Amino acid sequence: MFLNKINKYDILLASKSPRRQQLLKEVGINFRLITKNGIKEEYPDNLVKEEIAIFLSKLKAKAFVNELKANTILITADTIVCNNNIVLGKPKDYNDAINIISSLSGKQHTVITGMCLTSLNKQKSFYSSTEVFFKNLSFEEIDYYVKNYKPYDKAGAYGIQEWIGYIGIEKIIGSYFNVVGLPIQKLYEELMKF
Repeated sequence: MFLNKINKYDILLASKSPRRQQLLKEVGINFRLITKNGIKEEYPDNLVKEEIAIFLSKLKAKAFVNELKANTILITADTIVCNNNIVLGKPKDYNDAINIISSLSGKQHTVITGMCLTSLNKQKSFYSSTEVFFKNLSFEEIDYYVKNYKPYDKAGAYGIQEWIGYIGIEKIIGSYFNVVGLPIQKLYEELMKF
């Protein structure tokens, strides 16, 4: 079977994201989850957009280098949200989430996921980029979403697969699953080639 090409490896997913875990399971890829606290997601000031996402996915891979064995492929990823070339991180609190979503309201922004596949003898990095268009959101809609969904673990302070995505996103150009947090089709293709 074609999935045997991937599943013959010991696939390690280095991510705490339940969305990434679910997408990998849904495709039929067997994997083990590994996580580590304290990885500082800092990057040089001269990097832009996809360079940042790729840098951070490689940075995460370095933290797990001791986990690699002869038959292992490590998957690391980092998703960023860019609005007018400004990288929006995860919100610190309620007010920060309100401000971030308000800055996206009625505008187009870019969601970029950098990914890194690492084995003992090679590494491959790639990224996926999606344009997202929000309608003009009322304060009441933003407030309702933040209070009820608490999007503090999400870059850009929102999840496309949640209420705000249902009522607020007019269209996207690119991969929907990239905005969820894992460009699964691209990852699948790269794993098949790796």
